[in-house]
Amino acid sequence: MTALTPKRLGLFGGTFNPIHYGHLRTAEEVVEALGLTRLWFIPAAQPPHKGGQYITPFATRLEMTRLAVGRHPRITVSDIEGRRPGKSYSIETLRQVRAQQGPDWELYFILGLDAILEITTWKDYAELFTLCHFVALDRPGYDRSQLEAVLRREVHPPCRPLPGGTGFQHPSGYKIILLGTTLMDISATRIRRLVEEGRSIRYLLPEKVRRYIIKNKLYA
Repeated sequence: MTALTPKRLGLFGGTFNPIHYGHLRTAEEVVEALGLTRLWFIPAAQPPHKGGQYITPFATRLEMTRLAVGRHPRITVSDIEGRRPGKSYSIETLRQVRAQQGPDWELYFILGLDAILEITTWKDYAELFTLCHFVALDRPGYDRSQLEAVLRREVHPPCRPLPGGTGFQHPSGYKIILLGTTLMDISATRIRRLVEEGRSIRYLLPEKVRRYIIKNKLYA
């Protein structure tokens, strides 16, 4: 018998305040590179790392993300963290998705190299690596060689390198995959600042999102 092709779900979390072409192109390339069946953008309802600073309401960021994605055949937007009270901890989201999707789905948790290098600041971070594969995306100014030390010292000493410098194997059986995508010098922080200064944000993010920001007087 021919083995069934596994169903692969990518989970791409973030504040998305607002979502822009850097996020969207990254998602497209990750789907293609890993052969994902689905990818969910997951806006954080209450980002735990943002401290007490003001964050645009969840419903607004969710709507902008939905406008940006549109009717993509494999990428969609999940409101899973908005339906759960309290801070949006990734460990709780992964536990919930794992329980809902069942064992037939392989989960791929997508984050930047900068974020995984600070993984020890996350709630129950060691358990994360026992629930899914990780996809660590290159970020400007961050060196892949730093990751091995973090994994061996803070996560699990037996983490071993995969062939060709493509990532690491965790003792749980899940992998930490290193992936390069098109690097775009776009940031949500800069977009918000441009709006505040009355300058153009055209071509930094989808036109539907730009119009939504202007119509609702966001970031001004």
